[in-house]
Amino acid sequence: MKLPAVEILIATLVEQLRARVPAERLADARVVGIRSGGVWVAQRVRAALGLSTPHGELDISFHRDDYGRVGLNPSVGASTLPWDLGDRHIVLVDDVLYTGRTVRAALNELFDWGRPASVTLAVLVSRDGRELPMQADATGIALDLGPHRHVKLRGPDPLRLDLVEGAE
Repeated sequence: MKLPAVEILIATLVEQLRARVPAERLADARVVGIRSGGVWVAQRVRAALGLSTPHGELDISFHRDDYGRVGLNPSVGASTLPWDLGDRHIVLVDDVLYTGRTVRAALNELFDWGRPASVTLAVLVSRDGRELPMQADATGIALDLGPHRHVKLRGPDPLRLDLVEGAE
């Protein structure tokens, strides 16, 4: 299976955001990426939407539900939201939506910072394997990969998607 170029998927994602989010809400939205692949995608989405406000970055390490099993990620960093989150419309961006657990952790981290007016989830790749009831509002591509194939975003420059065989 050959995956489309990331630039094409980002263009599709932005097109869906423009179609699904009212223009006045999108014009004042704040784009937040989930580290690390989501941040790379968020930077490009923000630029494609023509937004002048800086993007935010979430580190979800302390909200992961597998923290007790696998321990703390050795590269834990602080989340950065360079504006007040309260009553803002947030476009939350991630590279791959798989089980839904990363999105759950990201929402917990967001709400630790304040109460946004709304959260729109935008993902580059939505794939099969959901364990939690999470669904993207905008998606670059949806893939059915089965349990033994995964997709990985590599970057940051250039961005590319790789198909990976075997257990994640």
